[in-house]
Formats: sequence, structure tokens, C-alpha cells
Amino acid sequence: MKQIDLQPVTGMSPVIGLLHAMVRFNFLRLKQAVEGLTQKKIDYKGPKGEQNSIAQLIRHLTVVDLHWVYRLQKAEVPAEYTAKFGPMYDADGKLPMVKNVPLQTLLEDYEQIQEMLKEVCLKLDDDELLKEVPYENGNTATVRWGIWHIADHSRHHYAHIVGLKKG
Repeated sequence: MKQIDLQPVTGMSPVIGLLHAMVRFNFLRLKQAVEGLTQKKIDYKGPKGEQNSIAQLIRHLTVVDLHWVYRLQKAEVPAEYTAKFGPMYDADGKLPMVKNVPLQTLLEDYEQIQEMLKEVCLKLDDDELLKEVPYENGNTATVRWGIWHIADHSRHHYAHIVGLKKG
């Protein structure tokens, strides 16, 4: 019988480690869900061509997590990352088009951001959980909510990805 549990990274403080383990679990689960998909499948936008593709969703998760990596440090995303990954949304407020980008590239990019997040979390302490960081529209969020939100956001789009796989 297999035991399923969250695996906090050694060296992270307890709560930060648990929250990060949720993020990592969801990332690995998503990676497993898309393993072996063809280019046609990851570029598929639903039967009417109006949905976000799996490629768009993976890139979106990458970009959003990148923004959190820098928010948690109270810093701006460097321009070279925006140039590499694109903006969070296009001029129409939608996810930017991602087409003909190999799955391996999308996952390697996402993994790079996951590693950056891990490094940030290793530097955080549970005493910083209630520290406020900049969020959207002039709001603030706590470090605790931010890391939880990364995990929650991934699970949300995981459901979309599984639905597109079936389509």
C-alpha cells in the first residue's frame, strides 16, 4: 500500500515548508497529467477554439508564480523574465497566445520558476507568515496567503487541463 503525504523541503520552517509542499505536490501532479501529450493536444483550445489551451495554462501558471516569487521579496519582476515569458495578460485582458511551444520547454520553464520559489521559501521563516507583500490593484497579501494561493491557483487550472485532455 502506498502512503500519500506532503513532503516539506528539509531546511524550511514548518508552516512555510508545509505550504511549499502543497505547491510542489500540485506542480508534480500537473506535470504527471500532461506527460506525453502531443503538440496538437497542448495547443487544443476546445471544440469551438475559444478556451485557453493547455500550453496557455502552463505558461500562465509559470508567469503568475514568477510574479509571486518577486512579490514575496517585495521586488519587481525583472524585464528579462517578462521578455522571456510574456505578460500575465494580453491587451484584451486574456491569457496571451502560446502555440507551437514544446511541452518540454513549457515544463522546464515552469520548473525553473518552481526552483526560484523554493529558494525564496528557504529564506523565509514562519515569523514572516503575516508579513504583507504587494498584491494586485494596490492591495496587499500576507506571505502565508501568497504561498497558499500559488497552490490553490495551480489546482484550479489543473482541473481545466484535465478537462482539455478529455476534449
